Amino acid sequence: MSVNGSSLIDRTNGIITLEEIRKYNGYPSEERFSKGPVPIIECIEEIPCNPCETVCNRNLIKVGTPITNCPRLIDPDGECTGCAQCIIICPGLAVFIVDKTFSTREASISLPYEELPLPEEGESIIGIDRTGRAVCEGHIHKVLRNRKFSHTNVVTIVIPKHFADDVRHFQRRDK
Repeated sequence: MSVNGSSLIDRTNGIITLEEIRKYNGYPSEERFSKGPVPIIECIEEIPCNPCETVCNRNLIKVGTPITNCPRLIDPDGECTGCAQCIIICPGLAVFIVDKTFSTREASISLPYEELPLPEEGESIIGIDRTGRAVCEGHIHKVLRNRKFSHTNVVTIVIPKHFADDVRHFQRRDK
């Protein structure tokens, strides 16, 4: 995978890094994070795909021409409403909404979820980073069930704020 001859993924393990996301997909400043929810795009696929661009009513996401461009957060300072439509519509499950203003100590991360059974609000979880490593404890804050598009549900988890740039999925605890 390359853009203008530069690798988008860490070739040693195939996992996109935060530095690569900042470079290729756009990443908001900490000042912007202090204003509310922000869409985070972690797509590295150069395929004909632009539903995230078309669904964003705030025009924060751009694929442009050619349609095989990776989507970018073009206005990191733009106001995201946290509607989660970009999460639901992304066939690659590569869009997240991070809200570092959730509370003074915690952040929320809304992410795509296509497994069954769905988690329950209040359920304890373990936050997982991009490599699949457990990094923190948290809980399920909200579950948005979606039947309209591809049955992609949106689960919002709450974790310690300092893990908000790292956690991108979760592991359910055994009940």
